[in-house]
Amino acid sequence: MRVEENRPLAPLTTLRIGGPARWFVDATGEEEIVEAVDWADQRGADLFVLGGGSNLLVSDSGFDGLVLHIALRGIGVSDVSGLPLCRVYSCAAGENWDSLVERAARENCAGIECLAGIPGTVGGTPVQNVGAYGQEVASTIVLVRAFEREKREFVEFSAAECGFAYRRSRFNSTDAGRFIVTRVDYRLEMGAAPTLHYADLQRAFASRSPSASQPSLAEVAAAVRHIRQSKGMLLVEGDPDCRSAGSFFKNPVVTEDHSRRIAAAAEEDPPRFPAGGENPGKVKLPAAWLIEQAGFHKGYAKGAAGISSRHTLALVNRGHATAADILALAAEIRSAVDTRFGIHLEMEPVLVGFQ
Repeated sequence: MRVEENRPLAPLTTLRIGGPARWFVDATGEEEIVEAVDWADQRGADLFVLGGGSNLLVSDSGFDGLVLHIALRGIGVSDVSGLPLCRVYSCAAGENWDSLVERAARENCAGIECLAGIPGTVGGTPVQNVGAYGQEVASTIVLVRAFEREKREFVEFSAAECGFAYRRSRFNSTDAGRFIVTRVDYRLEMGAAPTLHYADLQRAFASRSPSASQPSLAEVAAAVRHIRQSKGMLLVEGDPDCRSAGSFFKNPVVTEDHSRRIAAAAEEDPPRFPAGGENPGKVKLPAAWLIEQAGFHKGYAKGAAGISSRHTLALVNRGHATAADILALAAEIRSAVDTRFGIHLEMEPVLVGFQ
């Protein structure tokens, strides 16, 4: 195991913000994860696990501990006979997520095609229960392998044991910091139809002839990437709207009564979506709509921090923003939404190195 000192973290995040890690380790195998955890514990050092850096805001002072970068690679594939025929992709946590989506779509395996273009690594997907355009990884995950820091052993969880909910799992809630994900197995359905529930995707194929066959999984994944790029949510080199952490706020889940009060305050009905099985009788509202109704527009700037010119939900580094700049803008937005609608927006990125 090679330990670096004062490794800059900003280049390893999509926001390009943050100070250095006091110590840094690239783990390319499970044995290095064990060694790194022991190394940190022996010194009483805090430890942070870094994946793709796409959902992080690192403190301007950096992280005064050991950053463990998960760089495990490898994908195993096995077919599961039955009706329907399924294929299991067993993926090391350091694999690029979008590359896996592209491969699965190319091999005609359905279940994650709407999650194309999401930055980051495989290991982060069960932690956040990554979801978009009508799909969540929770519906495809069959196993998560992780290292348990307390007992110093590797454990495996079924999907039911992961505690999945909207943008949540046991790994970022009740057991935050306890486990380090090393592998995720996804069961995808071979030859199944793509998921086309969301209006954006339906519009993308609206001009398709009714007599034409349904779009392929690869076509749907490409359409999702195009939609994400139009909203500044696809990492493209040189695009200033890409210096972000993606969606900075979670879509709030509210009661029907609260939704009606919001409609009265805005003098129009907000867009709304079913909240899901874990929230019966409630609805999900777009945080972007609430932000816009509270007076913030695309391209809004507050010094070196700003709102994406293409999507109100993404806060961007306009060139030399600090973490403090981003948090100041986030606080201004949250205060305005809370004052007008009585909703306290929850930030989505993980904060690293803050007290």
